[in-house]
Amino acid sequence: MKPIAILIADDHTVVRRGLRALLETQPGWTICGEASNGNEAVEKARQQQPDVVILDIGMPEMNGVLAAVRIREVAPFARVLVLTMHNSEELIQSCLEAGAQGYVLKSDAERDLVSAVEALVQHKTYFTQSATNVVLGSLRDKQKEATEENSGERLTSREQEVVQLLAEGRSNKEVAASLGIATRTVESHRANIMSKLHLGTFSELMRYAIRKKMVEP
Repeated sequence: MKPIAILIADDHTVVRRGLRALLETQPGWTICGEASNGNEAVEKARQQQPDVVILDIGMPEMNGVLAAVRIREVAPFARVLVLTMHNSEELIQSCLEAGAQGYVLKSDAERDLVSAVEALVQHKTYFTQSATNVVLGSLRDKQKEATEENSGERLTSREQEVVQLLAEGRSNKEVAASLGIATRTVESHRANIMSKLHLGTFSELMRYAIRKKMVEP
């Protein structure tokens, strides 16, 4: 079986040594090179054509996101595994768009790195649990906003007026007086609105009104 060639790119010598020591214990795996900055990572990827590139994000000269894009150009068969201490949704998304197939936090490296490399070699993706939680949380938020957006389109103009007045802190009675309708009618509108928007609490209704710019935060 052909050996698995791995390129390690991180600007900290201690980190590279630790990763090398961990990965070289795996049968058939070899470290074909090391890089301490983004430019060097791209050049060594071009020269060595590794199977997997383990790439830090915060490197000098060229950051890891841009380096991932360039590596995919000069070594199209290489699989890129991001290894970083950061787990923001924006950064994870940027790495995915750059062509990375894996994302592991440095705090999880001892537990997850070998499994991540194995997954990438098998042309699968791998995300450490912490990163997965961030991605899933973001997806849930976006799905909820999309649901509210679609639901919001079904609110009548009167219901939108009710939402705005309620979000401004008016009581049901005050809303009724402002709109010239009965308090029980306001209560009925409020119940319908909460049902349409799939909201369970008044605070969620407030957040909806702020997102829709019905009121100022």
